[in-house]
Amino acid sequence: MLDAFINQQLNQMILSNPSEKEGVQKVRIRPLLLKNSLMYQAEELAGSQAFHKNFTQEEVKDYVEALLQTRFRQGELLSELGNATVLVGKKGTMTVKTKRKMMAAEPDTMPAPDERLEKLQHNRSKRYVLEEGTPVPFLVELGVMTAEGRIVRTRYDKFRQINRFLEFIEDILPRLDKSRETTIIDFGCGKSYLTFAMYYYLHVLKGYPIRIIGLDLKKEVIAHCNRLAEQYGYDKLKFYHGDIASYEGVDHVDMVVTLHACDTATDYALDKAVRWGAKVILSVPCCQHELNRQMENDLLKPVFQYGLIKERMAALYTDALRAELLEAQGYRTQILEFIDMEHTPKNILIRAVLEGRKKDNQAEIRKILEFLQIQPTLYRLLEDRLSEKN
Repeated sequence: MLDAFINQQLNQMILSNPSEKEGVQKVRIRPLLLKNSLMYQAEELAGSQAFHKNFTQEEVKDYVEALLQTRFRQGELLSELGNATVLVGKKGTMTVKTKRKMMAAEPDTMPAPDERLEKLQHNRSKRYVLEEGTPVPFLVELGVMTAEGRIVRTRYDKFRQINRFLEFIEDILPRLDKSRETTIIDFGCGKSYLTFAMYYYLHVLKGYPIRIIGLDLKKEVIAHCNRLAEQYGYDKLKFYHGDIASYEGVDHVDMVVTLHACDTATDYALDKAVRWGAKVILSVPCCQHELNRQMENDLLKPVFQYGLIKERMAALYTDALRAELLEAQGYRTQILEFIDMEHTPKNILIRAVLEGRKKDNQAEIRKILEFLQIQPTLYRLLEDRLSEKN
């Protein structure tokens, strides 16, 4: 069945009815074009999180077969060639039913291979928040687009990153009040690709009354970004030179964004966001060195002796604890994949939405800190608030 239907004519395949309540509960598979190569993307859904993996034709067959043998009891496939279902019994026996379309009777209904690839390319373009072919002034100025709206080949990864970020913004639109001005701060804004993208999407495309403040330590970058904002008429987009920890320029913020703020700078930004009562936090951490220097544990000593492993574990522990500390402050927090690992190892995004009810997890957090012999900066910054009642 997989040999017959896993090709460019596939519309989608869904694996469902998991044998376990924890972990991945559903998988969607669809074809797509990546750098002009036909690939298959699996979207794994686990609770409120979604993880994406890309496979070649043979790899995705092995992937599907393994999941049906171990985790899922049902598979449904839809294709231009027909459809198929797979049912897995309690003892592992599989029942496969296929129904092929009678193509000879309908010679004009099947798209030619080239047309099908063109459709996949078209669908791929439609998924972007900022569409290819439509010139966006700041993307042209920053060298991501040509004046005609075509994506510069060497900047395609940046274009994908910007659109992926805007998808996260799109998800939280219901949290923004369109009847009043929304204040957004971007800590460590750098060259501000994403800051300009936020302003363009929220104000120009969606019509939200917003004020965005970009903050960075590089004076020449700040000056350049202010010139561009003035050039485009973005009068509510301002950039300032300053440090995250000491910034006191506003007393109320609705959304805090921090992208690749190094090491503990992310913690200071999250602390600021919590104390402002920001409704939304979007954070892509970077260079988490703090816990790597602190972590000590006799049980894990054989694991920690491998520097690369310890470094990666420290980064993951850092972000997981940040998420739990935000939960303790009344935020519903998700850890999401920002962009593919092939583009950057800094691919985790923490998205936190203020809902008010604090999670009673302080005892568990303290046990983890004791187990690893660590004292994260964000825990220290928020310690005075952790004992407060819901």
